[in-house]
Amino acid sequence: MIVSALLTSVGINTALCVLFLTLYSVLRKQPSNYEVYLPRLLVEGISKRRSHFNLERLIPSPGWVAKAWNLSEEELYSLAGLDGLVFMRIITFSVKIFTFAGVIGIFLLLPVNCWGNQLQDFDGSNFTNSSLDVFTISNVNSGSNWLWVHFCAVYVVTGFICFLLFYEYKHISSRRISYFYSSKPQPHQFTVLVNSIPASSGSISDSVDSFFKELYPSSYLSHVVVRRTNKIQSLLNDANNMYKRVAQLRPDPTKRKIRHGALSRLFGKRSNHIERYEKKLEEIEENLRLKQSEASLAGEARAAFVFFRTRFAAEATFHLQQSVNPTQWITELAPEPRDVYWPFFSESFIRRWISKLVVVLVSIVFTILFLVPVVFVQGLTNLSQLKALLPFLTSLLTIKFVSQIITGYLPSLILQLFLLLVPPAMEFLSTIQGYISHSDIERSATTKVLWFTIWNVFFATAFSGSILSMMSTILDPKVIPGTLAVVVPAQASFFITYVVTSGWTSVSSELFRIIPYILNLITRLFTTPDDEFELPYMPYHKDIPRVLFFGLLGITYFFQAPLILPFVLAYFCLAYVIYRNQFMNVYVPRYETAGKFWPTVHNSMIFSLVLMQIIAVGIFALKKLSMASTMTLPLPVLTLLFNEYCRKRFLPIFVGYSAESLIKKDREDLNDPTMAEFYNNLINAYKDPALVPVQYSSNTDSLSSPLISSA
Repeated sequence: MIVSALLTSVGINTALCVLFLTLYSVLRKQPSNYEVYLPRLLVEGISKRRSHFNLERLIPSPGWVAKAWNLSEEELYSLAGLDGLVFMRIITFSVKIFTFAGVIGIFLLLPVNCWGNQLQDFDGSNFTNSSLDVFTISNVNSGSNWLWVHFCAVYVVTGFICFLLFYEYKHISSRRISYFYSSKPQPHQFTVLVNSIPASSGSISDSVDSFFKELYPSSYLSHVVVRRTNKIQSLLNDANNMYKRVAQLRPDPTKRKIRHGALSRLFGKRSNHIERYEKKLEEIEENLRLKQSEASLAGEARAAFVFFRTRFAAEATFHLQQSVNPTQWITELAPEPRDVYWPFFSESFIRRWISKLVVVLVSIVFTILFLVPVVFVQGLTNLSQLKALLPFLTSLLTIKFVSQIITGYLPSLILQLFLLLVPPAMEFLSTIQGYISHSDIERSATTKVLWFTIWNVFFATAFSGSILSMMSTILDPKVIPGTLAVVVPAQASFFITYVVTSGWTSVSSELFRIIPYILNLITRLFTTPDDEFELPYMPYHKDIPRVLFFGLLGITYFFQAPLILPFVLAYFCLAYVIYRNQFMNVYVPRYETAGKFWPTVHNSMIFSLVLMQIIAVGIFALKKLSMASTMTLPLPVLTLLFNEYCRKRFLPIFVGYSAESLIKKDREDLNDPTMAEFYNNLINAYKDPALVPVQYSSNTDSLSSPLISSA
């Protein structure tokens, strides 16, 4: 790829970013768009709709940038919780890395690469027609002593990243412990979920009660048996949809009704539709109550939430094997009540194990099938290959601007469109895997999306979509450094444009929220505005893998193709402002894991470092600088030893709290007069929402009366 193709891609995506930012600064001021761009402020009453016209609404303004930039860490913590704070720490952590690496790469490595003389001399007068390979390590002469500059850069950047990783792990660990100490008693701290309860002659409830009274007579409090409510949840959804349809058809009682001729017949037909839908709603409600009664009497699943008097007892129960048979009485810490995924997969050990196996197989098949669009995208980056494949485009491809768009912009765009399918697919697979909470589902989906992206975007692109080449390399570890040293630098130009196309545009479109905007526009056309709407949650399983993947690209290519670093840094700077704005105005916390996403971030960074170091070993060997290659070999070992130390030092804090912390909090509760009331309410905290009594109101004077109430 030549420089002009890269500049074309940069120009297009810069224009798109400016367009999105400009449209956002205007559309966010329109009262009809508050549900899209300011839903959090609207619900909290901080922002109110203003119907009078104001010319200032039509003028773009950057005031929101200053507000997001000046948001303090504590203010962010109060808005987004510790999980939101950790997400922003990922971005600030990346900004620090690529600022440091960017200074080294742009002012030290890039000049060395440009005047390396193996491919060609750098000609400033013909800059736009220069190949991007001129800016990579490929342009440095084999055996050149200038390669020692790259060797030193690898060591220095590795040390800097490891130092930051240790600091961040330590900081987030301390914030997690501080969060625990400062929190009031929470239901999930006293609760465990028990699965695979063995069948007995009596009820599941009696079995749970007798089992835990015998093993934990002083600390066991009570329990709630999980019910099978899949069909009930479906009926609830049908009832809610039918109620919304009825509410939309009802005329507004505040408006005067004029019925003459055709209008009278129109209102008559609408009245008939309302009566028919109301009758269907009554039938659904009656069926729903019947199913709820059946589930309450005979719908027990082989799972139960078990409550204890102390946090220490709940934690000890989780860590201990409860039965001689390890496939029975399986315990896990309960999530927050708001975090529970209803209905979760409460089946036997063997069925849960089979479901996980099926998910693994489906994920592998999905990953292999995704190689098809990867191969197609790789074909677009090679003009000669594209002409041979599609000869009827030969005349069109002779036009310089068209060829620049096809090779510099279109491949990354097509790949990004296909990648939009991955997060929802992985979230669905995690859902059927047996996780009991939204946070567990999202963390599992985050890992799946991350490794899917690394395999299918990074490795598949590097190996030109050939799974046989990838597998043969993996099966022969001796050739890994040499093979990666050949294939990875060859794709530097593609990944530079990928950062621009996928990174800049995706993060600016996150701000613009084009899909919610279109849906809101359609809703306003066919329905009346409703003050009640569901606030959106931060999609961590989509955004964390994207952020980490750009981190991997920046770390991997910083010494091979330092030209990528300004574009990666620009992405993280945009993300810093935009996501802070979204936490202020749009997203609300769905749950609080107290920073459990960070170990995934740490592991991804360690993988990126080791991958970069292995590629460095291979490149130095190919460049006939064997001494540098040999001296780089200890670096992956040292990095893995550092990772092992961090795993031993910090990871247990993210798995569970220490006995010291638990007992300290339990002793504080001894002097808390509200604990008796807390214990009484603990049983109701994990009541399945599908079993809440249904109350249908036929009051036509209130269109906003709820269908479901906690009777």
